[in-house]
Amino acid sequence: MDISERKTIDRLVNEFWRLGFFTISRRLGTYLPEPENVGKFQVDVIGRQNEKYAIGIVLTKEQIYKSDLLEKISYLGSRKSRASGKSITLFIGVTDYYFKRVKELLLNIDEIIRRNIKLVRIEENDFEVHKATSHSHQMIFS
Repeated sequence: MDISERKTIDRLVNEFWRLGFFTISRRLGTYLPEPENVGKFQVDVIGRQNEKYAIGIVLTKEQIYKSDLLEKISYLGSRKSRASGKSITLFIGVTDYYFKRVKELLLNIDEIIRRNIKLVRIEENDFEVHKATSHSHQMIFS
């Protein structure tokens, strides 16, 4: 259950890319700037796809059990773009262990806001290690 914060944000960024979003800013990144707070809440990733924007947050164990979590999700999920007035999608990255708990918490949020929220499962196994070990075997041709 102990994944570094940087890796969880990396996996959330990968989900952004998979869905076609270009990353504008991200927390704990090397080359991109840190995102500004949205209201009083800290966000981890901000992305853009043409005229559509997205905000990404990663929830830790401490954040899941905070009393202001529903307020944070409701506030970030109800954001609209300044220019076009379109709703901004909120991606919430959660580890496998807490995925069901957060999914149940989202049922307490208004249906209109819930439509703008995408829950992303962040798996705990390390994909880089599996790639390195699977290619280390020599192939034998007959």
